[in-house]
Amino acid sequence: MNGESRKWMKFRIATLLAFFLVLFVALGSRAFQLQILSSKALKDLAAKQHTQTLQLQPDRGVIFDRNGEKMAASIMADSVCADPSKIGNPAQVAGTLASILHVDKALIQKRLSTEKNFCWVARRIDPEQAALVQEQEIEGIFLIKEPKRFYPNGELAGHLIGFVGLDASGLEGLELKYDRILKGTPEKLFWTRDAKGKRLYPRVEKIEGVSKESYNLVLTIDNRIQHLVESHLKAAVKDKGAKGGFAIVMDPRTGEVLALANEMGFDPNNLSSLDPALGKNKAITDCFDPGSTFKPFLVAAALEEGVVKETDKFFCENGNYAIADRVIHEAQNKRHASLTLQEILKYSSNIGSVKVQEKLGKEKFYEYIRNFGFGAKTGIDLPGEVSGLLRPVEKWSRVDAATIAFGQGISVTAIQMITALSAIANQGVLMKPYVVRGLMDRKGDLVQAYHPTAVRQVVSPETAKRLTAILTEVVGAEDGTGKKARIVNVAVAGKTGTSQKYEASRHAYSRERVKTSFMGFFPADNPQLAILVILDEPQRDKWGGVAAAPVFKEIGEQLLTRFRTNIRVNPVPVEEKTVPDVKLRLVTAPAILPQAELEPADTALVPDFRGMTIREVLKKSQEKGLEVQIVGSGWATTQKPAAGTRAPDNRLCTVTFGTGS
Repeated sequence: MNGESRKWMKFRIATLLAFFLVLFVALGSRAFQLQILSSKALKDLAAKQHTQTLQLQPDRGVIFDRNGEKMAASIMADSVCADPSKIGNPAQVAGTLASILHVDKALIQKRLSTEKNFCWVARRIDPEQAALVQEQEIEGIFLIKEPKRFYPNGELAGHLIGFVGLDASGLEGLELKYDRILKGTPEKLFWTRDAKGKRLYPRVEKIEGVSKESYNLVLTIDNRIQHLVESHLKAAVKDKGAKGGFAIVMDPRTGEVLALANEMGFDPNNLSSLDPALGKNKAITDCFDPGSTFKPFLVAAALEEGVVKETDKFFCENGNYAIADRVIHEAQNKRHASLTLQEILKYSSNIGSVKVQEKLGKEKFYEYIRNFGFGAKTGIDLPGEVSGLLRPVEKWSRVDAATIAFGQGISVTAIQMITALSAIANQGVLMKPYVVRGLMDRKGDLVQAYHPTAVRQVVSPETAKRLTAILTEVVGAEDGTGKKARIVNVAVAGKTGTSQKYEASRHAYSRERVKTSFMGFFPADNPQLAILVILDEPQRDKWGGVAAAPVFKEIGEQLLTRFRTNIRVNPVPVEEKTVPDVKLRLVTAPAILPQAELEPADTALVPDFRGMTIREVLKKSQEKGLEVQIVGSGWATTQKPAAGTRAPDNRLCTVTFGTGS
């Protein structure tokens, strides 16, 4: 090889070396860019190509009644999903699924025809349907578990509990009011696909940066009382041909709502057939003129101000009293001459009430109306409460003041009425109504308790006592308008009411469309239960004393006979009792409020421990002379023997505690 050839060979070798060096540098640079500089972007791209993500709704907390009975819970249900890109014949698949799911074929086919690689086909289906879908083994169709809200008691307390939507958010009732409390942290479902698109495995993860535990609600509501009230209300609405109605049972000493019923009812498990208007809790959202049930608050104000006494006589004009351009009449065209203050309420005299109001004066009357809570929200822990309608006293004419004296020209809600009445029963102290006793975590530990709250002292204990005596005569006297509300051997204080409904089209009150009502409390000398019953537009018996009062009686009697209470029979007449002087105070309670004094009537029977803490169970069992075996921790969920059965010979009961989840 000559010198020229050797030079050429060296040049070629150098060129190749330079080429490989450049290639190595280029490959190294590309590797550095891919592995270091573009690593995150490429990983994200790969994840998008091979990983699917779906946000799952969180499991909601349980809603318990005061005895530990579940009123709302979550169960896991299957939902049908699809990857339309993997479905070769959408029409055929839609037909198969439509026959199983009872959904319109065209709707399913439209969903499967999308260009996206995910769509919902049907949410939270029945287990039988899920099994049939699974059996088909259709490529691109799969099932996902989702929490589904379930209401074990169907219609029971439906307006109170409310319901949730497909996104697991509360839409009405307590589900809406406590949505943030009941709803936990959402989760994400991930599943990975290989290069051929085959789904490999799913996994569930919490959403990063979000950590929120859901809590359970424990209510003041007693499931058994709620059922009792709803049953009697429904029967009365049917019997009287009424448009609807509502009833409330409250502990006047604490403001705890033990039952709150609306008729017509609805089942929150069947939302597809639900008229949105039926979901409203009319006991707090609907306003109405109270009629004669408003008269006790006028009399309370007049007694408190000292402008009248029980024995004062009022001339009632023999049934016709002209005020300005208006003539006031008595209900049912009755005619009264002179009546005492007691008789004005006993006979429910409109003209007598106007005469009392004239002595009190409209400014003072307005002041007490406000103090009893009218014209403002009570603050009950339910959504949608309205404040009613109370015009400023400056805009009252003489006729306005007169008609408001007998409950016409002012609009109130049912919860305002029972709360104001409870102030009379509670020695003049107005309490804030509430339906949630506390929040409990998933371990069964109480994290927050809600206590009774005194709002204000409206009238003195002495005035409350005097008015109670008058209201007891309304029910107890043979000629009292509330005589059909009597409960054997228990003194009842109460008042009837019949209010005409205002027809805006005529600018006048209707003679045919009315609301009939009765409100009362017992025992009169030591009130423990207050009950309000209202029937809307009854077609038969259009007076509170004959339509609503008997419903009060039926509910009250069954509360006394079906549950053990500390209510005495054969009570001393209220006028012979001395009510101690009570100053305004904030009523406090232990961390978990004690069970309502309601249990099986026979002392030889096993009490209902459900819903109690371990300490409460031990205390109750000691009172009954029972031995208790404790299992678990949290709140009592089950017991053996069952509540209401006769105690075993060895006096041993096993009580199991749980988290309530």
